Amino acid sequence: MTLYVGLMSGTSMDGIDAVLLEITDSNMRVRAASARAWAPQLQRQLRRAAEDAAHFGLVEFGQLDTLVGREFALAAEELLRASGTAASAIRAIGSHGQTVLHRPRDAAAFTLQIGDPNVIAEHLRIDVVADFRRRDVAAGGEGAPLMPAFHLAAFGSAGHYNVVANIGGIANVSLLRADGSVIGFDTGPGNCLLDAWSRMRRGKPFDDGGAWAATGTVQVGLLDTWLADPYFALPPPKSTGRDAFSDEWFERALRGASVPDADVQATLLELTARSITQGLASGGSSPQQLLVCGGGASNATLMARLQQLLGHTRVVSTAARGIDPQHVEGAGFAWLAHRFLTGAPGNLPSVTGARGPVPLGALYRGI
Repeated sequence: MTLYVGLMSGTSMDGIDAVLLEITDSNMRVRAASARAWAPQLQRQLRRAAEDAAHFGLVEFGQLDTLVGREFALAAEELLRASGTAASAIRAIGSHGQTVLHRPRDAAAFTLQIGDPNVIAEHLRIDVVADFRRRDVAAGGEGAPLMPAFHLAAFGSAGHYNVVANIGGIANVSLLRADGSVIGFDTGPGNCLLDAWSRMRRGKPFDDGGAWAATGTVQVGLLDTWLADPYFALPPPKSTGRDAFSDEWFERALRGASVPDADVQATLLELTARSITQGLASGGSSPQQLLVCGGGASNATLMARLQQLLGHTRVVSTAARGIDPQHVEGAGFAWLAHRFLTGAPGNLPSVTGARGPVPLGALYRGI
């Protein structure tokens, strides 16, 4: 039995999830989990780095990299203290960091995550595996999504076609086919635009349970404008980020229009639901289950809409398969750290489009 810590902050930028994962030769299970919210000032800096990179200086970037590393270290420390786990019991920490830019299709392709792993290793004296995405990009892949390999290990079932939808700031799906093959890709905005509109118009960080969206009416013309973005028509492999689906992206369609605020929220929710369900056409048939993780699993209105759109496919959270929906990604990066340290590849070329399987990550020694 080996213990790992997984650290993850997604494109919603609402906080750091920390997960304690136990891995044995035949199984794995989440032993404990915690969350650390971003301080408001740091959260604003992160959002500006992601959405206004052209005006974000190198000094500010370097400082932010260090500050985010400190927060990740504190998140891991809090998890260990709350679970009564000694640092010496942890084989390694898998730290995803915070994505601020993701440009895998540029001429000089890159993906950028911050949260200096040296800071984490020095603070906790535990080995850290980090920088998970760039080797896949170097191999010609998208560098994302990386969770389908973990979804297959955690939720795959021979002879059954199921889909895992991770609805964070950006949504992605893993199509776990009955024959064991996997397709995975980012479908587009998940919660990021819903959260942004809630902050702008109501001063609230998110629309709790989708209750506000439920009071609005979907504006078909507005929805069609958003769905006309070329990204939605791209075939997989594909990935995207907050820099592509920014606040400015969705506000362009609202300029000069008179749309009630609740209707905008309802239409943004429909955009998330439609882009996810339309993406499932890549599977060629209807899945038996859609397992939802990430913050979207807590949005009852979104879950109900997905169920309406998918008909006979059963829509449930990953809790039905033993992992709380808020803990899946953290557990996934703990698992990827294990893969790296055991010499196993971490990517799925069928998902990312890389030239072949490659190890994901780099080791930062704690002692």
